[in-house]
Amino acid sequence: MQPTTGPTTRVFRYGIEHECALLHTDGSFADYTDTAFDELQVVIDALPEDPDDYPDLRIGDQGIKRKRWYVEGYERFDTDGRLVRCDPKGIEIRTRIHDSVDGAVDAIRADVATLDGALAASQLRSTVIGFNPLRSEYVIEPPLNEWERRHRLDSPEERTAHLHMSTYGPDLNLSCADLDPAAVVDLGRKLTHYSPWLVPLSFSSPFRDGAPWGGLSARTAIRTGLRPAVLVFLGEDDEQVEADPSLTQVARIPAEVGRIEFKAFDACPDPGLYGELLSLLTGLVLDETLPGRRTTPDAALHQHVAVAGLGDDEVHAGAGALLDAAGAALTGRADDLARLERLRQRWARRESPATAMLARYEAGE
Repeated sequence: MQPTTGPTTRVFRYGIEHECALLHTDGSFADYTDTAFDELQVVIDALPEDPDDYPDLRIGDQGIKRKRWYVEGYERFDTDGRLVRCDPKGIEIRTRIHDSVDGAVDAIRADVATLDGALAASQLRSTVIGFNPLRSEYVIEPPLNEWERRHRLDSPEERTAHLHMSTYGPDLNLSCADLDPAAVVDLGRKLTHYSPWLVPLSFSSPFRDGAPWGGLSARTAIRTGLRPAVLVFLGEDDEQVEADPSLTQVARIPAEVGRIEFKAFDACPDPGLYGELLSLLTGLVLDETLPGRRTTPDAALHQHVAVAGLGDDEVHAGAGALLDAAGAALTGRADDLARLERLRQRWARRESPATAMLARYEAGE
């Protein structure tokens, strides 16, 4: 990578991980209660495997994540640590690492279309929503055995892994070769602090237990504080930050070293919104004016924002200040500024996907 001299010329790389929820062809929601892992794995088996996806993507211990698409769920093991089943919640799609935001967005858009083509031969269809609209809680049945307890309770993320069975969201990833480990950790703290004013732009979970629940993001209300808003991936020899939930994690493959992973957004129906949010995150990484830092998310503030969204004047103003700071830092980066302007228009309308979902619901859809 060529040396860089300032914010305009600094080179970033991007990736998107997107969780797809599923519907039966009659329109009912499909989850672990009525859909088997093998039913989804048949769909995955029909999708192409590209050796060039690696080493960008991690396969994982069980081999389930062999492709850009894989069945996302909660894995159960016997007392000797052998996989015995996986309760599915949906299908996750991961892009390779791309040199541009547009490259990552185009890739996730194309891979969603490819998944939809494979699903056409099944009794399932993909959809996008931030939270299971019928079931708020995944119950671990039977209770964890001794082997599972040893392995599920050794980190904050493993202890709360069952929470993700009701939630759907992206991991928006960015990295910059100019940043040393201390700088990456500082940026993780920065984005964790400002997360409550970022997430309302993505809200897409206004339903819970079969009806509107009175807020815009059930996902944010339930997970943020127990699960990280941001994870930073460091090398084996880099100093980790002790926190619950975690702020840092040892990179599992070389491609993860230095990655900043924003995890608190809801799943977005329009992949273009992911691009806009990535440009906003890029601007906040480049910004040198915002002072806020937190090691763990402010759970109470996230829970307030989950209900009020951008309809709260203070939340709206806070999000606007972040857009302003990012815009100033993105000077000279025309593509990022164009995406940020589209995001600013959404912000001005106090718009999130949840508002459109509620409007359709109230219209009888």
